[in-house]
Amino acid sequence: MIQVVSTPQWRAREYRREQIFQLVGALIVLFALTTLVVLLTKILLDGFARLNPEFFTSFPSRRASQAGILPALVGSAYLLLLTAAIAIPIGVGAAIYLEEFARRNWFTRLVEINITNLAGVPSVIYGLLGLQVFVRTLMMDRSLLAGACTMALLALPVIITAAREGLRTVPKSLRDGSLALGATQWQTVRYTVLPVAMPSILTGVILSLSRVVGETAPLLVIGAVVYIGTLPDSLFSAFTVLPVQIYNWTTRPQHAFQENAAAGIIVLLALLLTMNALAIYLRNRYQKRLPI
Repeated sequence: MIQVVSTPQWRAREYRREQIFQLVGALIVLFALTTLVVLLTKILLDGFARLNPEFFTSFPSRRASQAGILPALVGSAYLLLLTAAIAIPIGVGAAIYLEEFARRNWFTRLVEINITNLAGVPSVIYGLLGLQVFVRTLMMDRSLLAGACTMALLALPVIITAAREGLRTVPKSLRDGSLALGATQWQTVRYTVLPVAMPSILTGVILSLSRVVGETAPLLVIGAVVYIGTLPDSLFSAFTVLPVQIYNWTTRPQHAFQENAAAGIIVLLALLLTMNALAIYLRNRYQKRLPI
């Protein structure tokens, strides 16, 4: 057995190390917060004046004072809804099967490893995959549907992982009690397991969709246009989204377009903060309704 001899000199030295560590940690946090505040202040000062009704209801224009984000805003909303409609049923269904029904064998473990690895793949790789599979092979062209399918692939690993973690938090006693009362395995999952796991599932779904809203690289690869003067009217229409529109404005040398980009960033940040706040609200609301 190893005995640690505590002396006044040793305690003083360890106390100094602890104080230095706390100081370094505080300085790092302060630096990060200062940088964030400076960036947000710069964006607000540059773009707040452009946040007027015309900015939200106008189409892009070569004149910065007349340019708006209506097609990008509508395209982002359509893309988000389509991505959710594709990714949520597949992701939650896959998580339920892997966690509740699948046998524990080499194939299941291989699938789990691949899902975990896919969550860390750079987003541009999903863009290249979507370009080859959806745009060229399935001949969806550079359309809203191709973009939604590509972004669904991006969101699926996060949704599956979050849903599985939520299902694992459900106590085994609830499953055993439901089965003992005569319920089938599916009835147990549907009426007992899912309601308890719903807060974690919803949080993972909304956070993954928040990532979808802010992604640019995959959509640029599959052909989201940077300048469009119409709204999408079908699943196979051309489209653009807020990050792509912001990227287009930042490439312009005129200062007025930089102000438009700052205003677009403010709108995008507000959308992301709203989705994150919704995730927290839904999680807390469902947690209060838990039967345990």
